[in-house]
Amino acid sequence: MRTFAEIASTKLNVAEWQIENSVELLAGGATIPFIARYRKDKTGDLTDVELIEIKTLFDKYIALEERKKSILLSLEESGNITDEIRKTIGESETLSDVEDIYLPFKPKRKTRAVIAKENGLESLAKMIMAENISDLEYTANKFTSNNPNINTTDDAIAGARDIIAEWISEKQWVRKNLRQQFEIHATITSKVSKGKEEEAHNYRSWFDWSENASKAAPHRILAILRGEKEKLIKVKIEPDKDKAIIFITSGLVKMNTEASKQKSLAIKDSITRLIFPSLENEFRNTLKEKADEASIDIFGNNLKQLLLAPPLGQKRILAIDPGFRSGCKVVCLDKTGKLLHNDNIYPHPPQRESSLAIKKINNMVNAYDIEAIAIGNGTAGRETEILIERIKFNKDIIAVSVNEDGASVYSASSIAREEFPDYDVTVRGAVSIGRRLMDPLAELVKIDPKSIGVGQYQHDVDQKLLKRSLQTTIELCVNNVGVDLNSASKELLSHISGLGAKLASNIVSFRNKNGLFTNRKELLKVDGLGAKAFEQSAGFLRIKDGDNPLDYTAVHPEQYTIVTKIASKLGVSINQLVGNTDMISNVNTDEFISNSIGNSTFKDILKELEKPGRDPRKKFKTFKFDANIKSINDVKPGTILPGIITNITAFGAFVDIGVKESALLHKSQIANEFVSNPGDYLRLNQQLQVKVIDVDIERKRIGLTLKGL
Repeated sequence: MRTFAEIASTKLNVAEWQIENSVELLAGGATIPFIARYRKDKTGDLTDVELIEIKTLFDKYIALEERKKSILLSLEESGNITDEIRKTIGESETLSDVEDIYLPFKPKRKTRAVIAKENGLESLAKMIMAENISDLEYTANKFTSNNPNINTTDDAIAGARDIIAEWISEKQWVRKNLRQQFEIHATITSKVSKGKEEEAHNYRSWFDWSENASKAAPHRILAILRGEKEKLIKVKIEPDKDKAIIFITSGLVKMNTEASKQKSLAIKDSITRLIFPSLENEFRNTLKEKADEASIDIFGNNLKQLLLAPPLGQKRILAIDPGFRSGCKVVCLDKTGKLLHNDNIYPHPPQRESSLAIKKINNMVNAYDIEAIAIGNGTAGRETEILIERIKFNKDIIAVSVNEDGASVYSASSIAREEFPDYDVTVRGAVSIGRRLMDPLAELVKIDPKSIGVGQYQHDVDQKLLKRSLQTTIELCVNNVGVDLNSASKELLSHISGLGAKLASNIVSFRNKNGLFTNRKELLKVDGLGAKAFEQSAGFLRIKDGDNPLDYTAVHPEQYTIVTKIASKLGVSINQLVGNTDMISNVNTDEFISNSIGNSTFKDILKELEKPGRDPRKKFKTFKFDANIKSINDVKPGTILPGIITNITAFGAFVDIGVKESALLHKSQIANEFVSNPGDYLRLNQQLQVKVIDVDIERKRIGLTLKGL
């Protein structure tokens, strides 16, 4: 039997020792961000993505081993265990193989075969299976005597066929071969449900659809299965049944007798009634799982890009949540995101008080020394941008359109109520828009990621898997950037390696009671935060202007000793060393490499010393839409426009070009080559020039291309 390290090494193309060390660290309570950042020497520089793959495989391996134990115990209790079965189950590496082995011994409900056995037909079934009956009618007639449930020879033969059909359905080689037929040759076919043509108009593409199931795009699988769930289309997934019957029959039927013919009928019945429905259900689950994983992967990548969007930084912000009839909510925030003032303006229909709105905004900009304006990109967003462009400020002010997806979810949440108990949802929503401009990561972690609107079919996929994946994405992003220990919210802190909601809340309580942290060691004074949590979290928590300059870097406290040695060797203090690029570039690495500090770890230390507190996110860039484009009516084919990508899916990307309707950049229009994954070419929030190729005003659709640009 192969070890987990051997299995994972083959699947992931990673050395066995890397697998073993990674599993050991995970089993010891280390988090993936911690291992990826501070245990590179032990894992051979495995990335967080590779570590996630190892953990996912290991979880499945453990689940498989638990299932094996359960099955072996059941077989022992029923007296069906043999050394051969024990060995075969032990060596099996897939759940389907294990279940196939167990199937003949699995407790059964009252099937047709069970009833036939109760009627004493098993010996007849064995004779037909062996194809050694010279006179089938005569032999079968013997089973009708003194048997009130078997009246005729036809009844006896039919019962025997039921038993044979079940035997065949339980044969491992039969199931394995037919499973391969499903995996390679199965066709997924969909047709509109009778009388549902109008109701199912959103599924027009699938009214008469057929393709190889294993090659079907994940988003098509999810769309088709959703239509089936809504009972608007009917779906069938199976390979050529006749070919399967011929193949299995040729392997089982050896003669040309009456018994052989009955055996052939039993094989056909077994495949049609028992095996195909079972394997179709199994294959459906496999297709769904793969489609879920692909969709969740897209969602995770989009979420990551959104979370790691460039922050404007600590600026005094005026944020506007636009609206028509209800007006626009305006808030003023200080550099830390604290709410200073809120007001309402009504520049748009029906009130049209644009002059008063301009005056109010100018007054607020001057009164609160505003440096930037954040404008929600929802209803009336573009109109509000145009209004702001008309205002002549007495200083340079940047105005930025901010994606407001999920802001309303945040404004009605318990987190928002706790932050702003004295303000209504409109104020909270505007504050969220402003804070997103300052630091998208810090604000978006307060919102259920499913509400941010950067996924595809997120309501159709496995919700537990989606939640786990998105939480992992958030955790990796937060730890990649690091957080300020003295200003981070408990929601942000809760995603730091080794903490969680309880310790994050305790840290904020400690901070409120005792004042700002002056060094990382003070974390150990926080209620419930022990040595393990400190080890896992400390390197990701930053303290600006604290007792130790290393506390503002990603250098882990366990590595402070090596930094002291470097400073001592160079004859300078740590304060003089940190940030001194010339001095750090002359450090002789070989002098400091040891069993405890490897080359990868030491390189990371030097990189951090060179740029302490560095933010891995890109620099913020302003963006402006074409001033001449205000609605879909202004959009003309052939026009080249600036746009910003708001969502990436399996079939393309949606681009905001400054009108209410998002324009579609289909994957066939992304490059002059075949594009399988749009995410390989584009990223969320990417600013680019696009060419309009199609405008359908009635259906409110805009088609774009990048070809020829």
